[in-house]
Amino acid sequence: MEENLAIVALVGDKMRDHVGVSGQMFAALGENGVNIKAIAQGSSERNITVVIEERHLRKSLNVLHESFFLSEKKRINLFLVGIGNVGGTLIQQIAKQKEYLRENEHVDLRIVGLANSKKMYFDEEGIDLAKWKDLLMGSDLTMENTAFIKSIEEMNLRNSVFVDNTASADIAALYNGVLRKNISVVTPNKIACASSYDNYQELKNTAREYKSKFLYETNVGAGLPVITTLNDLIKSGDKVKKIEAVLSGSLNFIFNNFKSGVKFVDIVKQAGEQGYTEPDPKIDLSGVDVMRKILILIRECGVEAELSDIKSESFIPEDCMNTKNNEAFYAKLEEHEAHFQALVKKAEDKGARLKVVATYDNGQASVGLKEITKEHPLYILEGSDNIVLFNTNRYDDQPLVIKGAGAGAAVTAMGIFADIMRIANS
Repeated sequence: MEENLAIVALVGDKMRDHVGVSGQMFAALGENGVNIKAIAQGSSERNITVVIEERHLRKSLNVLHESFFLSEKKRINLFLVGIGNVGGTLIQQIAKQKEYLRENEHVDLRIVGLANSKKMYFDEEGIDLAKWKDLLMGSDLTMENTAFIKSIEEMNLRNSVFVDNTASADIAALYNGVLRKNISVVTPNKIACASSYDNYQELKNTAREYKSKFLYETNVGAGLPVITTLNDLIKSGDKVKKIEAVLSGSLNFIFNNFKSGVKFVDIVKQAGEQGYTEPDPKIDLSGVDVMRKILILIRECGVEAELSDIKSESFIPEDCMNTKNNEAFYAKLEEHEAHFQALVKKAEDKGARLKVVATYDNGQASVGLKEITKEHPLYILEGSDNIVLFNTNRYDDQPLVIKGAGAGAAVTAMGIFADIMRIANS
């Protein structure tokens, strides 16, 4: 005998005249993690009845109502971790577009959970986005990763989406368990997709098995449609032969502004002050961030590769990278100023510009500082823009080029927002 169950009946006089009603019902429930214990359909075909766990009753009613009454708003429940520069901007964008989406897209976006490194706050009816900072600050709930995920599970809301705006490996380690609860994941955090190939593949398989979504467009190129475009190429039968890309907005900013007579360390500091680099600039200058991005792209091409397979040619002296804090790092950069001046003078003498380029060609991937001459498409890249060149079977003579702002809170938040809307419209 099983207890704590509920019966849900879908009743309609004309259901027998419409093919696929039962399939639509079962799909809507399944996509939200509602397990059906038993099914019955009368001979009149006016009634489809299912037995479910009682804890899923309210969610099931809401899901079915949204699925069969198209005039209703589809509610998407968002749980955000990481509300710094990017996360805060995303909240602003959602607040600004909320009414537009309700009226024009029939989507009701509600942020029902928020967390930073210290506190977390929940409101099942939707957090007041005009007061979210005060509400979070006044919360008596201490942020703890597993507790945050447990709260999402206990709230058991339909169409739940977990949004990770951090760069935390600990948060990325939670994705698999979240996806298994039929909760979708959206993230700019590259750590999961650039971890071991087995973990990357498991996340994609888990999302497929549990009918949740795992979207990470902003892993490469911030708000640029790089991964979406690449997936469209692959799905339509094209094959990527070569990738050339400038994938770091911070490094592009640095080398676009670094010229003979200008101190390299001053440009690095300026990039940090303008928010282009991570708080620890060594993360950007080491090239690891770019290595992760090219790894993700070649994996999306179907190549089984690890981060250790990416050849990296560092342009930063080793003793600079071995420093313990930013002050020591800047001091070491200044000590090696002659090294950086030699690099830029050599490029200028050839009429070239310095760019940190990620390349995939003939099955080999590499990241390194290159001298780019005027005839190359990468030469004209300005500011903190990113550019990706895909040479494929279809784009053979001339590459497919994706170019635009590749750094900044506004464009990154926009890319996350777009992934959320893909889930809302699916």
